[in-house]
Amino acid sequence: MFRRTLLAGLTATTFAGLGLSTPLAAQTVEEAKEFIASFASRQDTWTGPTTGPVAQEGKLVVMLASDLTNGGVLGAAEGAEEAAAAIGWDLRVIEGGGTISGRTSAFSQALALDPDGIIINGFNPTEQQVGIEAAAAAGIPMVSWHAVSDNGPADDVGIFANVTTNARDVSLAAAYWAFVDADEKPAVVIFTDSTYQIAIDKADWMKEAIEALGGEVLEYVDTPIAETSTRMPQLTTSLLQRHGAKWTHSLAINDLYFDFMGPSLAAAGIPGDGAPVAVAAGDGSQAAYQRVRTGQYQAVTVAEPLTLQGWQMIDELNRAFAGEPWSGFASPLHVVTPGNIEFDGGPNNSFDPDNGYRDAYKAIWGKGS
Repeated sequence: MFRRTLLAGLTATTFAGLGLSTPLAAQTVEEAKEFIASFASRQDTWTGPTTGPVAQEGKLVVMLASDLTNGGVLGAAEGAEEAAAAIGWDLRVIEGGGTISGRTSAFSQALALDPDGIIINGFNPTEQQVGIEAAAAAGIPMVSWHAVSDNGPADDVGIFANVTTNARDVSLAAAYWAFVDADEKPAVVIFTDSTYQIAIDKADWMKEAIEALGGEVLEYVDTPIAETSTRMPQLTTSLLQRHGAKWTHSLAINDLYFDFMGPSLAAAGIPGDGAPVAVAAGDGSQAAYQRVRTGQYQAVTVAEPLTLQGWQMIDELNRAFAGEPWSGFASPLHVVTPGNIEFDGGPNNSFDPDNGYRDAYKAIWGKGS
């Protein structure tokens, strides 16, 4: 396989057309390497908003968290709690327990509190159409994290602003890394969860990128994120039996799938740095950082700045309360490898950019020192 020390040592370069204009698939291995490198360097410059409304005082906000065992959902929730304390709001988190019925109950509880605003954390808003319509009728603004695939307003589902990195860039970075690491001959298994539109989109983008570069998708596995602890051990064993040494890389739409693969791989005699190599297209959980750092059953996570995104959600909601448009900010992503894992908050097992975002937001809200 391609030497991971070389991949880890790549420095930032210019890649024409990054972001929404990025080609769906790189045409050469050189383009794939450049794309990876553009997201592997330090994120130490604040590119977010510097102006906006001052803090709208005395707000009660309810966050509906899909499943707090999901590292991405948890990280975004913790960031929002930190930001709410800074702006002076009462933020209450109600967990849905990873089920549709649980999220329905959570939405009902939220509406009963008559909040000033609602945050949808990690699930499709269309799933909760009744609650969405009730909130809209009551004039309650809503922001979200990973509710849809695109960053920004989602007017068709009543969302003032959805917060995410560029989900396609996250997916392409993961697929390209696997392609290069496999000496341009990847044979991958992709894990997703069709309960979530963003998960479907990310998996489809990875599949298309791998195939466009001439790689092979051995299987496209749709299995619930909320059931990974019970499903992944046996599923991993079954996949090893079907594909054996041909299986070079695992690509998953977030890190949680890899939380429960290690024991099955170890039982099959596969070392922590052996194939199949695990690469996650989000979210950069603490467990994933630990696996990447120790070389145990995960080589890469394409991390999102979860704490920053929590702060962004509070800022977007403040803009909604003030009757101003959303900020237009797209948060950065980070391709985390053993070679750069200490960058941008890495010692704390998370991607927390050293770009001064906390002070920037507090200055906007008039809460700075």
